[in-house]
Amino acid sequence: MKKISAEKISKTFHAGPKSAGVLSKISSFLGGEDKKPVPVLNSISFECSSGEVIGLIGRNGSGKSTLLRLIAGIHMPDSGSIETNGQIMYLNGFNIGLNERLTMKDNIYLVGAIMNVSRKDIARKIPEITEFSGLRNFLDTKIYQFSSGMSARLGFSAVTSFIEERNPSIILLDEVLGSGGDEEFKEKAIQRMNKFLKGDATVILVSHDTKVIEKHCPRTMLLEEGNIVADGETESVVKKYLDILGIGKE
Repeated sequence: MKKISAEKISKTFHAGPKSAGVLSKISSFLGGEDKKPVPVLNSISFECSSGEVIGLIGRNGSGKSTLLRLIAGIHMPDSGSIETNGQIMYLNGFNIGLNERLTMKDNIYLVGAIMNVSRKDIARKIPEITEFSGLRNFLDTKIYQFSSGMSARLGFSAVTSFIEERNPSIILLDEVLGSGGDEEFKEKAIQRMNKFLKGDATVILVSHDTKVIEKHCPRTMLLEEGNIVADGETESVVKKYLDILGIGKE
């Protein structure tokens, strides 16, 4: 069953002038400076089936994050069409919604609200989140007092718990594997992510770590300057990517 179908989608953004000077601001206000069009995706097409785990790789600026946001409905394509079948969860890192002036408990409620989880279900999930994160003694501590590793552990634990609650059909992961905190916590994080990667959901995983892609994704798409230049068996696509980078496969 097709979960994602993209047909000749294109996206262009318009970048304004970099100058922040007074004259530049006045000119912009008066309409005197045109924004430069920046093509990001160029008429690309692909399909993803139910249960597929697909890697998405490419150099910085190749259009990977933009493509995920188009699938998630955050942006709309300038041309072409995207059809999705099922509930979508898009994740870009695990510090989603964290407010450093709120306590850990308040932040769990905040993240749950952002992810459309009911207050009752958030309350039910709090013991699981605190146990998994290893931060049960910090529930009433404000986030600005957390280390970066503690914040990452909280974000990961909350977001993944709420994913399980919502049980999405399509999961879009933008550079999230390996961002779950310190080394002690990382193994638990990977085991939990494997549940999603080996489940029934269709998963698209963006990562610059080709070893992560090769481990988890049977199929991979390679973006280069807004075009899909390879789509197929992961090992061969990764090899082409490394050839583009000029570093070869180890």
